[in-house]
Amino acid sequence: MRFILLLWMLAGGLALAAPPNFAPVTPGRPMVFPADYGAHPDFRTEWWYVTGWLKKADGKPLGFQVTFFRSRTEHDTANPSAFAPHQLVIGHAALSDPALGRLAHDQRSAREGFGLAWARSGDLDVKLDDWRMRRAPDGSYRVTVQSGEMSLDLTLTPTQPVLVQGEGGYSRKGPAAQHASYYYSHPQLRVSGTAGRPGAAGAVTGSAWFDHEWSSEALQPDASGWDWVAANLDDGSALMAFQIRARRGGKLWSHATVRDRAGTITRYAPEQVNFAPTARWKSPRTNAEYPVATTITTGATRWQVTPLQQDQELDSRRSTGAVYWEGAVTVARDGVPAGHGYLEMTGYLRDMKL
Repeated sequence: MRFILLLWMLAGGLALAAPPNFAPVTPGRPMVFPADYGAHPDFRTEWWYVTGWLKKADGKPLGFQVTFFRSRTEHDTANPSAFAPHQLVIGHAALSDPALGRLAHDQRSAREGFGLAWARSGDLDVKLDDWRMRRAPDGSYRVTVQSGEMSLDLTLTPTQPVLVQGEGGYSRKGPAAQHASYYYSHPQLRVSGTAGRPGAAGAVTGSAWFDHEWSSEALQPDASGWDWVAANLDDGSALMAFQIRARRGGKLWSHATVRDRAGTITRYAPEQVNFAPTARWKSPRTNAEYPVATTITTGATRWQVTPLQQDQELDSRRSTGAVYWEGAVTVARDGVPAGHGYLEMTGYLRDMKL
């Protein structure tokens, strides 16, 4: 009875607390490193995202994805209790192995605190139980994930500088200024370490792409989701492109960035970027239908995106609540094989909410 009374008192106190003011995303803020590698707890949502292609000792490919999310809740920030869930930390990890025929994936979530979960400011260090992503003093990234679905212990070493997206890191997601994120990438990371299914992990090498975004109101109210692709190209170039889709169908916004091997950056406006599906796959588990192969046009260039395998659906309803497709793809430039990357598609089962 006392426990029930305590819950009632806590619920009453939370109901009376004023919602927090989330920090806005505004143009003109410069990226500052190493501080911007770390967490920005005043913003509503933040994620650190690593994807890549790996090669096993026998030469066979694997795709991998590890994402850590930090979410600021609407609980009263003045509440001093260590149990108050001011910040949530969520982790997603997936391994794409054609020998398995589907994604092996796992998810975790916890409130920040008690030494079990954190997203620290100042430099990259995110932890969720025994999952961790951190940046070393030499600039390399270390990613470790152990679960019943996979084992990953990877070191990602930069070979190129950070790629600041949008206008100096201000990445617009719609015509209104507040619908934006702060966003930078680190393409062409060299990967070494071990990866695989539990009990069968072995040495791997490969390349990866790192993304870090934070925002408070990225999506427009009438957005259903997005399609996003990032690719490390064989000639040392890097490609990032995305579109925000409308609930009524069609495109609300799009953008693309290409950095060539010499470091020259070309950015493409919404009217210059289009996604045209070329093949679809329907999930036997959720009945969501995804355009798993697509042609992306950036200006005069056409990029053909083809999945490593069709079934790369990730069901995260136990953590973020989303079901989405995120998987390893090959990329051709105007019909000529050009590189490897990852494609993410959200909002195909139900509208995406951040």
